[in-house]
Amino acid sequence: MTHIDPEALVASLRRLQKDRAATGIVHHLERIVQVVDRLFGYSGAGLMFAEEDRTLRYLFATDERGRSLERAQAVTGQGPCVAAYVGDTAVTTVDVRDDRRWPALRELLHPEVRGVAGVPIRLGGVPVGTLNVYQDAPHEWQESDTQALHAYAHVIEQVLVASMEADEKAELADQLQYALDYRVVIERAIGYLMGKHDLTASQAFTGLRKQARDSRRKVSELAAELLGEQGQRNVANPDHVV
Repeated sequence: MTHIDPEALVASLRRLQKDRAATGIVHHLERIVQVVDRLFGYSGAGLMFAEEDRTLRYLFATDERGRSLERAQAVTGQGPCVAAYVGDTAVTTVDVRDDRRWPALRELLHPEVRGVAGVPIRLGGVPVGTLNVYQDAPHEWQESDTQALHAYAHVIEQVLVASMEADEKAELADQLQYALDYRVVIERAIGYLMGKHDLTASQAFTGLRKQARDSRRKVSELAAELLGEQGQRNVANPDHVV
């Protein structure tokens, strides 16, 4: 059982509601996900948004295990977060690896992704994404968990609505799409590093993130540069297989 401190919850929500103007929309959304993860002691958290074809893609995940959850659902089109989005309701599972509702997920998930909960994020009453958390062991979710997630989902909704009301609709869409696109770049860079150095996905991402921190750069920028260098080598030597 996750202990939810009501006072800490309220204080955190108030800070997040005040801080939006101090940073960009996408960075603010990422901060909300990180706060959810840290404040309640979940093993990880993530944020997914739907594209025009209603396909969910992950925007943020706090670690590689969480990314495996978001990727698996994007590939299979099923899972607790997809169900929360499609059904417009909170969805939980004690152990997603043994949940018969989503049999295709098991082989794609990191073994330490077990208990999962997701709630919808809405705009104008219509679901546009999900806020998700997971535990690294089977977990009995409580009503306090879903209530807290709904509260943070509401903060995300307020961020989106405030941006649209400030005539930033095009900017919001561009920033979210930019973030989604760069997640693809990061995934490709991870795949490249895995193949070149015989690494796991977790090792590849950890190394990429450390190098980005050491050089005070964004992971997405370093990933794009890495892929650019790979492309230049292939053009210079088209017979070379990386």
